[in-house]
Amino acid sequence: MMFTTRTALASACLLTLAVALPGFAVEPNRRPVMNLEIANRVAAAAVNHARSESAPGAAIAIVDDGGSVVAVRRLDGTFPAGPDISIGKARTAAAFRKPTRDFEELVNKGRTTMVTLPGVTHFTPLKGGVPLVVDGQVIGAIGVSGAASADQDDEIASFGAQALAAIVAADGVQLYPKSAVAEAFAAGQPLEKTDAYRVEASRRDGPGKAEVHLHDTDIFYVVSGRATVVTGGTVIEPTTIAPGEIRGSRIEGGTERLLEPGSVITIANGTPHWFRDVSPPMTYLVVKSTDH
Repeated sequence: MMFTTRTALASACLLTLAVALPGFAVEPNRRPVMNLEIANRVAAAAVNHARSESAPGAAIAIVDDGGSVVAVRRLDGTFPAGPDISIGKARTAAAFRKPTRDFEELVNKGRTTMVTLPGVTHFTPLKGGVPLVVDGQVIGAIGVSGAASADQDDEIASFGAQALAAIVAADGVQLYPKSAVAEAFAAGQPLEKTDAYRVEASRRDGPGKAEVHLHDTDIFYVVSGRATVVTGGTVIEPTTIAPGEIRGSRIEGGTERLLEPGSVITIANGTPHWFRDVSPPMTYLVVKSTDH
C-alpha cells in the first residue's frame, strides 16, 4: 500500500491549481483577457448545445469584459433581431458582472426604475446573458437570444459559460475560483473527476460509517470543524456496496486521530477508516487517487 507517483501528483491538487489556455496570454501581475480563439470555442460549445436541445434558433454573442463584440453566431431560423438582443444581454452581463436573469427578476418584482438604465449604460434585463469567468475574474460574457424560450436562452448561455471551464480542463490545468469552491462545500459535491483522481469538497454534520476503499487512496485537508477518525482495526458488519467499496457499522480496535482545521491526513487504499466523532459543520477537501 505504498503511495505511487500518481498519488503524489494528486496530492498536489491541495496546493495549487492554475489556468492556461492556448492563445490566452496571462503574465505576472496581469489579468487574463478575452481573445478571438477563446470566443470562438465558447460560441461553438453553445451552438452545439443549442442544436442538441433542438432549439428552433439562437443568436450567440461573445463580448470582452468591456462589452466589445468578439464573436457572434446565428443559427438558421433565428428571428432578425436576435443577434442585437444577444449582444445586449452579453454586454449587460459583462458590465454588471452578473447574469441578466438577476435583473429580469428584479424588474418583474417591481423595480421598474431599472429600465431607465439604457440611457446611461448597456442594459438588457432579459434572461440569457452570463459572465465568462477565469481565475475568479470576469473576462467577458455570453449572450443568447432566439431559442425556444427565455429559459432556454439562459440554459444555452450558462452551458457556454461552463464550457470555458471544460476548455481549460481539456488543456490539462484547471482553477476553481473561491466562489465555486464555497458552493461545492455548501452542497458537498465533487469539484473534478478523472479516471486517475477525484477532487471533492466534502461536508460532514455527524459521524459516518466505517469505510474501506480498495482502490482509492484518500488525502484529506480539513478546512473547518473537527473530528476523531479511527484508522486500521476491524470493520464490523462489513458490506460490499460497490466494486472495491466496503462499508460497516463501526471499527473495533484501530488508532484514533484528531482532525482539526489545517490538518492533512493520508489514508492508503485498503485501510479501514471511520469518522467516529464529528464537531459540525466539518468541511474538508478530498483528493482520491485511484490505483488501477
